[in-house]
Amino acid sequence: MTEPADDLVLVERPVEGVAVAILNRPRVLNAINFALMAELLAALESLDQDPSVRAIVLRGSGERAFAAGADIREMSGATPVSLFRDNPFGRWDAIRRIRKPIIAAVRGFALGGGCELAMTCDIIVAGDDAQFGQPEIKLGIIPGAGGTQRLTRAIGKARAMELILTGRSISAREAEMMGLVSSVVPSAETFAAALDLAARVASMPPLAVMAAKEAVDRAHELALTAGLEFERREFYGLFASADQKEGMAAFIEKRRPDWTGE
Repeated sequence: MTEPADDLVLVERPVEGVAVAILNRPRVLNAINFALMAELLAALESLDQDPSVRAIVLRGSGERAFAAGADIREMSGATPVSLFRDNPFGRWDAIRRIRKPIIAAVRGFALGGGCELAMTCDIIVAGDDAQFGQPEIKLGIIPGAGGTQRLTRAIGKARAMELILTGRSISAREAEMMGLVSSVVPSAETFAAALDLAARVASMPPLAVMAAKEAVDRAHELALTAGLEFERREFYGLFASADQKEGMAAFIEKRRPDWTGE
């Protein structure tokens, strides 16, 4: 079922517990402009507040691109003042604050801002036709929506430096080898694989899923001791949830648990 939406972002709910957000600019390979990012963030924030949604899949429309990059015509007119005033790249950071898991289903190009958008997701499922890269250097600029930071954390300094300084794209298989994507599937199966993964995540206890996502994210940002303390607090806190009681009771009674998200 497709919900009423604007032309830039569509939202579907194909299976229980899972919502799909679709970048909808196929004529320009889903190039990211500021309006699309504003609508995407609004859609994701709405889904984050919807208790019936437990996991989200993000994909591009069509088969040629997840998002081929930023809208260069729009970017070419930007000034330091307009960028500072409007802070459009702050929306990439805001996506990282979505509490429910987001799984990127990537086919075709995921370049520049598209690669940065994929990296804001929690898991990337890539079709074997996917290409990732940060080609901004070829335009006389550098990545500005997290590419220098997230790519380095994902694949390490040496590999990130080479890709960013040359603007070279990498295949899905190379991205998998580097640790940028979690799995590579035949291109025609990309969305189905991401949807299946999202459904499996959605079948888990919602509070524990959100706590686990937050704890893993903190591993990138905190020293080990601080990260362990954060993890322990999240672990202790879940013992106040009904789902913890249900999960352990179901295990002891050898039955399927009934998660309520309470």
